[in-house]
Amino acid sequence: MSPLFFMLNSGRYIMAIADNIAHFDGQTDIALTYSFFIDKENGNPNQKINKESHLHLVANNDPDYLGYITVEKPGRVYSYIANGKKRLSITEVQDAVEQINKLTGVAISWSSNTKLD
Repeated sequence: MSPLFFMLNSGRYIMAIADNIAHFDGQTDIALTYSFFIDKENGNPNQKINKESHLHLVANNDPDYLGYITVEKPGRVYSYIANGKKRLSITEVQDAVEQINKLTGVAISWSSNTKLD
């Protein structure tokens, strides 16, 4: 999947990489994960090559890494993990979810049940 590029209301430029969609018994819905990085190359998709598919159980040492969101049930269950040296604020996480909505057309809506780690 191609990376998504957008600017947050805070002025931070972001590259979001959709990491996976798990399949169970032919059903597509287990989890969708977006990793966030600072977009230093103004939307150049080639920067994705060095940042793809990182095991989320270990810390990411990439200085541009801002953590990841796992969407387990669109509109209902999310978690944000700042698994690197930098992190997004709560407001930036909410803004990132809204930006992903706009860019993908996928119904990922923020709710009061959203969990932020």
